[in-house]
Amino acid sequence: MSELVLINVSGRDKPGLTSEITGIMGQYDVRILDIGQAVIHDHLTWGILIEIPDESKSSPVIRDLLFRLHALDLQVHFAPITVEEYQAWAAGRNRACYIVTLLSRDIKAEQIAKVSAITARHGLNIDNISRLSARPSLNTGDNRIACVEFSVRGTPADLEELRADFLHIAGEMNVDIAFQEDSIFRRNRRLVVFDMDSTLIEAEVIDELAREAGVGDQVAEITERAMQGELDFSQSFAERLALLKGLDESVLEGIASRLRLTEGAEHLIRSLKGLGYRTAILSGGFTYFAKHLQSKLGIDYVYANELEIENGRVTGRVAGQIVDGKRKAELLLDIAKKEHISREQVIAVGDGANDLPMLSQAGLGVAFRAKPLVKESARHSISTLGLDAILYLIGFRESETNQSIQQSGL
Repeated sequence: MSELVLINVSGRDKPGLTSEITGIMGQYDVRILDIGQAVIHDHLTWGILIEIPDESKSSPVIRDLLFRLHALDLQVHFAPITVEEYQAWAAGRNRACYIVTLLSRDIKAEQIAKVSAITARHGLNIDNISRLSARPSLNTGDNRIACVEFSVRGTPADLEELRADFLHIAGEMNVDIAFQEDSIFRRNRRLVVFDMDSTLIEAEVIDELAREAGVGDQVAEITERAMQGELDFSQSFAERLALLKGLDESVLEGIASRLRLTEGAEHLIRSLKGLGYRTAILSGGFTYFAKHLQSKLGIDYVYANELEIENGRVTGRVAGQIVDGKRKAELLLDIAKKEHISREQVIAVGDGANDLPMLSQAGLGVAFRAKPLVKESARHSISTLGLDAILYLIGFRESETNQSIQQSGL
């Protein structure tokens, strides 16, 4: 008869510990059923579930391990496991697995407590907790970015209620919480498409143009209502554009030169390029400014509205089809087809109501610093951190993205 034993080891980490422990087990032909290790501040927690093939060998195995671990100044605990317990546990591993990502400027105990309480209330068990961001500095003035990822398993009774609970506490604690299925697509995305205005840049370009034309207040009010979803985008876009008629085209260059990138945008694009992703701008703004960003950031595809200019003046019209919400969704699918990838491998990022169609088409749709309607309608949202927090949603550690940038020479 074989015997199952769970072994937990803790203490100060040292090189070669795993080799020493498993080397002793190897002398008795021990089978490894499960193994896991975590090191926090040089303190090791190590667990292993073993099957000893001959029950008569269990005492010698445990004796040898106990002596050696004691000599290494490590604490150890042995627990026998019944076959029934093991089979019930193994069957539970077949339940659905999800990823909960907590994003904040600083991770606090209260945040962990509330996230874990919600997972427990909805019947989800935490398998693993990992920090994806770098270890924080103790300097309070630093621009902090923190991310903790929970791997959870179970079958929630109501996924929409679960998401609503996460959204509620995210707003309450000023953090972002993403909940997604841990599928094969999660770290196999290949294309990221962005809205431009108020997403890649900290401005609505049409509002900047309007200020130059002396109609800033009128256009800004229409823009805000359109982004909130109160007005049809195409109709409101035509109204705003008509107010720009007669604007001298020379102002475009000045506006382009002073556009500020959103926090994290440059780091995100460089990381994505280093990791082999394709990128695109799908914008209801204007091609002139989108191509400026394309040149600056190395974006692969650009689709936006062509501002019509005659005799050096803006006509108040666009040339060709307006890029509205419906068109953005179509373009997303067109690019995915061209790149020979499925839509599940696409990430879409936007802030306005006209971005919702493309967010719904993507495998991962992210509402970024979005209007309330958009934030509530999208599956995922980021409001507290910069754009590069998206890297955490797809499971990359900060060290991995930094390494990708260094190796690619970007």
